[in-house]
Amino acid sequence: MPTAGFLYPGYSAEDDYPEFQKLLGPDVTLRLVHTLMREDAHRVDALLDVGGPDVLADGVRELTALGVDSVVWACTSGSFVFGWEGAREQVAGVREAAGGIPASSTSFAFVNALRHLGLTKVAIAATYPEDVAARFVGFLGFAGIEVVRWAGRGIVTAAEVGTLGSDDVLEFVAAGNHPDAEAVLVPDTALHSSGILDTLEDRLGTTVLTANQVSVWEGLRLAGATGPREGLGTLFRSGAAMAVAAEG
Repeated sequence: MPTAGFLYPGYSAEDDYPEFQKLLGPDVTLRLVHTLMREDAHRVDALLDVGGPDVLADGVRELTALGVDSVVWACTSGSFVFGWEGAREQVAGVREAAGGIPASSTSFAFVNALRHLGLTKVAIAATYPEDVAARFVGFLGFAGIEVVRWAGRGIVTAAEVGTLGSDDVLEFVAAGNHPDAEAVLVPDTALHSSGILDTLEDRLGTTVLTANQVSVWEGLRLAGATGPREGLGTLFRSGAAMAVAAEG
C-alpha cells in the first residue's frame, strides 16, 4: 500500500491529515511526525530555523522508522523562504536523510500541481505578513508562474492561523481571487482546508490549491498513488504524474 510521510512543524492544523486519510480511503496511508518549532512566528529568521537541516533530519529519522514511500516537508513558508536553490538543497537534504526515498516540500508541491494542471497565472491568498508572502511570489516567479494578485493577511503565528474556521477561510480565499487568475493559491499548512476544498472551488468558480491539499497530493504522487480521486478539489480529480517534479 502506498504510504506518504509528512514532516509537520509544530501544532496548528495537523488534524487536517487524518481528515485527508478518511476522504482518501483505505488504499493509501498517510503518516505524520511533528518537527521542532523553537518559535512560532511567520518571520524570516524564525522560518529559516523551522526549516533548518538539523530540525528536518531529526524528523526524517522518526518518520522513516514508521515505514514510508515518500517524504514531504509540509511547510510552505519554511521552504520558500530559502529561495529556489535553497529549497532544492533543503529537499535534497531530506532525501539523503531518508536514505534516498523520494522527497519534496509544500512549496515545490504548489509548483508541481500547477504544472500538472497546466496553469501559469495565479492569485495568492496568504495568511502571512506581506514581507513573507512576497517571498512566495518570488519563488513562484522563478518557476515561471505569474502572480496577478497577492495579499498577506498579516497573521504572525501558525497557532492563530489554525483557529480560523471554515467560514473565515471561505471569505478570506474568495477575497483573494482575481479575474485573470487561473487558480487561487492558499500557502499555509497551518490552515485547515481538508473538508472545504470542493466548497471553495464552487464558491470561487475556479481551481483552489491549499497547502495541505498539495502536500498530500505530492506525497501520494511520489509514493506512486497517482489515480484520480473525488471530493478533494480539481487537483485530486485530475490524478497525478511522476514526470512533473520541479525540485529535482
